[in-house]
Amino acid sequence: MQYVKLGNSGLDVSPVCIGCMGFGNPARGHPAWSINEEASRALIRHALEAGINFFDTANMYSTGTSEEFVGRALKAFVARDAVVIATKVSGAMRNGPNAIGLSRKAILAEVDHSLRRLGTDYIDLYQIHRRDQLTPWEETLEALNDVVKAGKVRYIGASSMKAWEFAKALNVQKANGWTRFISMQHNYNLVAREEEREMIPLCADEGVATMIYSPLARGKLARPWGTTTKRTETEPAGAAQNPATENSDHAIVDAVNAIAAERGVSAAEISLAWLHRNPVVAAPIVGALKAKHIDDAVAALTITLTDDEARRLEEPYTPRDDFQSISTPALLHRSIEESTGFKANAALV
Repeated sequence: MQYVKLGNSGLDVSPVCIGCMGFGNPARGHPAWSINEEASRALIRHALEAGINFFDTANMYSTGTSEEFVGRALKAFVARDAVVIATKVSGAMRNGPNAIGLSRKAILAEVDHSLRRLGTDYIDLYQIHRRDQLTPWEETLEALNDVVKAGKVRYIGASSMKAWEFAKALNVQKANGWTRFISMQHNYNLVAREEEREMIPLCADEGVATMIYSPLARGKLARPWGTTTKRTETEPAGAAQNPATENSDHAIVDAVNAIAAERGVSAAEISLAWLHRNPVVAAPIVGALKAKHIDDAVAALTITLTDDEARRLEEPYTPRDDFQSISTPALLHRSIEESTGFKANAALV
């Protein structure tokens, strides 16, 4: 495994990150398709044996059980300083006021809860899970700086937002001498390339690395067109195809599978190899529910696509306008509440 620096920092990470959203107790909340602790531990161990040192979770995944599973497994298998643990903050963790978002109160409370669940005294990469538009940037960014200075967090990162919002945050951090975001976690893949317009150029210019969630478009880019899975069956809204891009998406998936067949590799390897062509991409976040998912991600690191192959993959693309539909405070909070079952302004229980 050849490690890379995460943005303009000295942090060494594997160019594959294990997404741990699927590790947790489904009875505790989203997602409904998560796997139990025993199965999670086996996959975490498999990833470590492959040289992967980068694990991404969030406080809201299965209402904290993902963090618990990840923390216990890593403690059992490897020295703490040998791995990079990334988690996220913003999602609703309980009913009641101050139960969601990125206020100073929320950040200072939730970082301690995450540390407890992970069983560690520091988090390597603490990321804001989208932007909280109901809290001033200055309040959020100063609180993040404070948890770094307190030694609870080593680095901070952000996730999907408008490029102008991220540019403003970086400027506020610079103006105040606060700890800077070193990473941007966002949605980018062969059938979702809108971030090439502004966010990716911004990150390249600012020395911010990108971590790609849904690098296989919820598995669409890892199998023949129209195949269903347990996740697509349990989350039909997320799997729904945009009619405006269905033909082009179908053509892209067909091209992925054709090139994979020509090379004698999996479709996932081709799709991930395409992401690695972009130097600002530090690590696709692979939601591993099977050992093969990890093996494909590692194998993709050895594949160098030709310019002609890249052209075949990219040519059918149809630009779209819905790549960041969750942008208003009301929509963001509603999305988080629907996925967790908690109501940010409900009565305390």
